[in-house]
Amino acid sequence: MDAVDALLQIATLLERERASRYRAKAFRQAAAVLDSLPDDVVHDPARLRAQKGIGDSTFEVIRQAQEGRVPDYLSELRGEVEPEQVSALRSRLRGDLHSHTDWSDGTTPIETMVAAARALGHEYLAITDHSPRLRVARGLSAERLREQIPLVRAQSGEGLTVLAGIEVDILEDGGLDQSPTLLDELDVVVASVHSKLRMDAAPMTRRMIAAVSDPRVNVLGHCTGRLVQGERGTRPASDFDARTVFAACAENGVAVEINSRPERQDPPDELIAIALQEGCLFSIDSDAHAPGQLSLLDHGAARAESAGVPAERIVTTWGLERLRAWTG
Repeated sequence: MDAVDALLQIATLLERERASRYRAKAFRQAAAVLDSLPDDVVHDPARLRAQKGIGDSTFEVIRQAQEGRVPDYLSELRGEVEPEQVSALRSRLRGDLHSHTDWSDGTTPIETMVAAARALGHEYLAITDHSPRLRVARGLSAERLREQIPLVRAQSGEGLTVLAGIEVDILEDGGLDQSPTLLDELDVVVASVHSKLRMDAAPMTRRMIAAVSDPRVNVLGHCTGRLVQGERGTRPASDFDARTVFAACAENGVAVEINSRPERQDPPDELIAIALQEGCLFSIDSDAHAPGQLSLLDHGAARAESAGVPAERIVTTWGLERLRAWTG
């Protein structure tokens, strides 16, 4: 098989599995190096192995692919990594409003994320890198975000519209971690709590209500902040009055995100039920930090389907025109 394709398939499977980001990056880097080399180097084992970015594991994959067989590591991953689940609701999802690139804490450039979304058949993808306060995630300053916006929108084409967005931090007082005028320029604003997750319920409730009452906010991201599995360990859900927060979401037309990452499973089932009762809209998003994680939408779709969320209340089943009318 084609060696570049084999390397990229391995990277995608590692990303979907949420394996070490460095392992996946190594295979993507090797694919890029291999694709750039002249044929005489590609087919000279000694010179190929000497190339920066080609290590022992990636060299073995290339060698086996060049022999005309599926590399052992790729076969192994195909048997281990759970394939994308097929469901009626997953087939109705038309896009994704929450994804990250290497401008913040994602692993790949904008172009690579966009190509992966296009391959999945998305009609739209929002690039929503982090805001300045989240320094650990290389959050975007106002200057960097202004620089990114036209680059994001320029990626639209071939059936995919790329939306300029942000995952903006909800500050302790409920304010948003970016200037209002700059937020006004964006297509999509996802607002999430990333700090002081153990605040008492009353101030956390006020904090979240203030954020979703801001007319610039479209989606309330991973509302409890919990982690239930994975290499980052576990983290309990934040404590807040869910019914009151979700009522504010419904009143302001803010969608409650059903975050598709298996390590989050956020909101919990019982909170999805409350959001349904309060009349909320929902957004099934991947929160992808790598191209292979865009396919995690199947997990969010399965949870929404199990919870009885009607497709018409899920904004990511809407076409682009209706979505734009909703985001304003």
